[in-house]
Amino acid sequence: MSVLACIHAAILLASCRLLHCQETFDFPHSDFGTVADGSLTINSTVLLNDGTSIPLFGLGVYRSQPGEETEDAVRWALQYGYRHVDTASRYRNEESVGRAVMDSGISREEIFITTKIFNDDHGYEKTLAAGRASLAKLGTGYIDLLLMHAPGEQTVSTWQAMIQLKEEGVCRSVGVSNFGVHHLEELHKATGVTPSVNQIEVSPYLQRRDIVDYCQAHGIAVEGYSPLTKGVKLDDPMLVKIAAKYPGKTTAHVLIRWSVQQRYITIPKSAKKERIQANIDVFDFNLDEEDMAELETLEEYLLTGWDPTVDEWKP
Repeated sequence: MSVLACIHAAILLASCRLLHCQETFDFPHSDFGTVADGSLTINSTVLLNDGTSIPLFGLGVYRSQPGEETEDAVRWALQYGYRHVDTASRYRNEESVGRAVMDSGISREEIFITTKIFNDDHGYEKTLAAGRASLAKLGTGYIDLLLMHAPGEQTVSTWQAMIQLKEEGVCRSVGVSNFGVHHLEELHKATGVTPSVNQIEVSPYLQRRDIVDYCQAHGIAVEGYSPLTKGVKLDDPMLVKIAAKYPGKTTAHVLIRWSVQQRYITIPKSAKKERIQANIDVFDFNLDEEDMAELETLEEYLLTGWDPTVDEWKP
């Protein structure tokens, strides 16, 4: 190839990348009203601090087995109206998620995909390689949101690499998961770049007010995983009493509805068709102010797993 041809190709590539970056911000977004005004739907989105929008509600695929189980779960979710899927390299099912998304017949631009960099891949060069590898496994053209799975010993250099991956177009937004306030402050102090999202475990039994308040004050969207407490609290008499007020609703619906009414991006996990369908039945009722107030009293620092916001990662 001649020098002139090489220059022409480079200009063309740069133009394509610029167009791709402009499209990054071309997302519709919904404005939320008051907590119980009925405005929330499965199509509601949260506008992130980088100008992109993320669906308020999505499917988590943690511990969904790669292959048929994950593919079926994603396919069912998309059929029922979900437009957000949350995976991670650690889950080993990125390929299955990508296959289901690309085979769905739904425009790629309509589906929001999150994946994560695990701690084994921390460090600048390793993170660059891991982000590109995740995109290759997904096969979806780009990643909508790339998260650092948890803080670790090389958090800053990992974050710097993620910023580079965004600039390259590998992902459209970057954020973190399982970060405490001191971790978030470390990133901002070192780079000046604020994460778009902090994904943490949150429920009425684990409200994380310090982290939530910090995120809301600094324009970081809160994303809550394990909204159903992994089933631990589904028989709580308080939840049973509240659910009884709403015909056809279960304690699981109460927990999910609490999360979305808090405007937390909410990603209940299931690989069962009936539960994936049932979990979206939270947009036709509102928890009233009395019930929301009662749920606020349930805080007991209930962790259903390891808490990286406090305990540093250990290999």
